[in-house]
Amino acid sequence: MSRIGKNPVAIPAGVQAALAGQVLNISGAKGKLSLTISSDVSATIADGHITIAPKDDGKRARAMWGTTRALVNNMVTGVSAGFTRQLEINGVGYRAAVQGRNLQLQLGYSHDILYPIPENIQITCERPTLIAVSGADRQRVGQVAAEIRAYRGPEPYKGKGIKYAEETIRRKEGKKK
Repeated sequence: MSRIGKNPVAIPAGVQAALAGQVLNISGAKGKLSLTISSDVSATIADGHITIAPKDDGKRARAMWGTTRALVNNMVTGVSAGFTRQLEINGVGYRAAVQGRNLQLQLGYSHDILYPIPENIQITCERPTLIAVSGADRQRVGQVAAEIRAYRGPEPYKGKGIKYAEETIRRKEGKKK
């Protein structure tokens, strides 16, 4: 049994939720998101809460119950508060800058990398070595942060590269004489 799925999702002030068939639309200050609800679960909106319930007692319905509730909760949180991922750049001469709708990265290659910033995603560089990726859709924010990190992942000997701010890199000892 899902323990997450039993809890209703509270709709905060300033957030509107509408259910049209199996499509749930949520809009708020940070944007609009929509989710097609699985046919194994049903959603209801009543007195400021969104409740998810399984349609039967099958294994897939129970699995989708908690998953759908978590997705709906992330949508409500995203349109009201938003999500942010922080990336740190370590290395001599490694830096980042936002130029229009592109993120310019200098990561020790012979050329600069231009990463086009997707729609509904904001990227800011407070310092040349700190990148903040923010937006309403949690999955898109994480995906964009992972794509930026993949250009030069952190290496274990000197710690050079792009890493998440909360990530710790396990360091290795170098060669011995």
